[in-house]
Amino acid sequence: MLGVLVALLTCLLMLHFLRQHWSQKSYPPGPLRLPIIGSFWRIGVKVHKDTNIKLAKKYGNIYVLWLGPMPYVVLSGYEAVKEGLFNHSDAFAARLLTPFLKTVTKGQGIIFSNGHTWKQQRKFGVTTMRKLGIGKKGMEHQIQEEAHQLVEIFARAKGQPFDPAMPIFNSISNVICAVVFGHRFPVEDKEFIKLMGDVYGLLTFLCSISQYLYELLPEIMKHLPGPHRKAIAGAEAVLSLAREEIEKHKEHHGAHEPQDFIDFYLSQMKKSENDPNSTYNEENLAHCIGDLFIAGTETSALTLQWALLLLANHPDIQEKVHNEIDDVLGSSQEFHYQDQKKLPYTKAVIHEIMRFQYILLPGGPRQSTKDVNMRGFFIPKGAIIIADLRSVLLDPTHWETPEEFNPNHFLDEDGNFVEREAFLPFGAGARVCLGEQLARVEIFIFFANLLRAFTFLLPEGVKELNTDPIVRFTLAPRPYKLCAVPRNSSS
Repeated sequence: MLGVLVALLTCLLMLHFLRQHWSQKSYPPGPLRLPIIGSFWRIGVKVHKDTNIKLAKKYGNIYVLWLGPMPYVVLSGYEAVKEGLFNHSDAFAARLLTPFLKTVTKGQGIIFSNGHTWKQQRKFGVTTMRKLGIGKKGMEHQIQEEAHQLVEIFARAKGQPFDPAMPIFNSISNVICAVVFGHRFPVEDKEFIKLMGDVYGLLTFLCSISQYLYELLPEIMKHLPGPHRKAIAGAEAVLSLAREEIEKHKEHHGAHEPQDFIDFYLSQMKKSENDPNSTYNEENLAHCIGDLFIAGTETSALTLQWALLLLANHPDIQEKVHNEIDDVLGSSQEFHYQDQKKLPYTKAVIHEIMRFQYILLPGGPRQSTKDVNMRGFFIPKGAIIIADLRSVLLDPTHWETPEEFNPNHFLDEDGNFVEREAFLPFGAGARVCLGEQLARVEIFIFFANLLRAFTFLLPEGVKELNTDPIVRFTLAPRPYKLCAVPRNSSS
């Protein structure tokens, strides 16, 4: 009797497997989908930085991975990503909300909201960033102040080996504080130190094995101890600080013209009091603040960490940057973001850093809001869409030496800067990065100030810094030390 039951069960599983295989004939190709576990077995326990690119080489520039019954459609390479994010921008505009993200974000704010809430919050965010002067002299002055503070911190090392990661992280975070709160925190402030720890802890949890377990078994994991509890507590701590700042702003609201993101949001709430369709409320504001911190700190901070590492490894490129900055900016002249137009080589180096060591692994997953036929493949409504931006920045059909750190990718034969259509580190389409302009201004001003002040050298006995990243949601450099030698003492 037991043998009959086993045989029957085996037959049923085989029929289910065959029906499942037949039903996805029109779907993009991908690794074999097994019952229950899907096809994520192909990735393995540890994700590598080139996993998605290797899968694309085998299955094509549109392929599918299955997590149980859920299809993850990956767009790889410039042409596929461009078609998905531009031609199907509206269909692929929804944000995926996994069980963990639902717990942490409640579907509020800008990054993880959808539908009417997202449209209102994003429109407000874009308008307010413009009002705050992102890319204008007002905001540039605050970024310059933080850059000067960072130069002073680096100078305290007196040319001896030190780890630049935390000073950079703190300085970039204080730029976000200025945008959102209207003030900066002293780096020794206990509240600020805790905030940085909470943000960093949440970021390191994303894309970890612990997060995958939470996504697969949320009802079980929420009752168990583990890293997920610390990550959720960290996210709540960021929101708690945001709510405290909102209360402080409410006490003085209306006494002066809006000075920061919270001021503008409170004004918008007042204007929308009688609008039944308004999504402007304090909880959405708190989550918007959290979004700005999470998205705006790590991305720019990691880009600058990679910048110093790469220049220490490539002293010839660093010397060319030094020479151009000296010739154009001098040592005492105040400079602005617009001055990058006079610095084609420096601008090319910054772009090449963002291309060569792109810091996001999967990018923000999206979800299809309707059935889409793309390049002969069927992508069903509800499918998860992953636009692999890293594959775009390493696409061999658009970059001469994609695996090399080569600023000439952005220069013509006469040394003039050249824009490249496949340079999409900030994404594209409806969900293009809200903070793109802020990030561009930050990175240039910090980079130019640091390179004008220091020569970055390898510590004695070190031949080269490791460029193999730590892979999580972001691609972070492994902890390293370098020497920031003041240029006036080395010249």
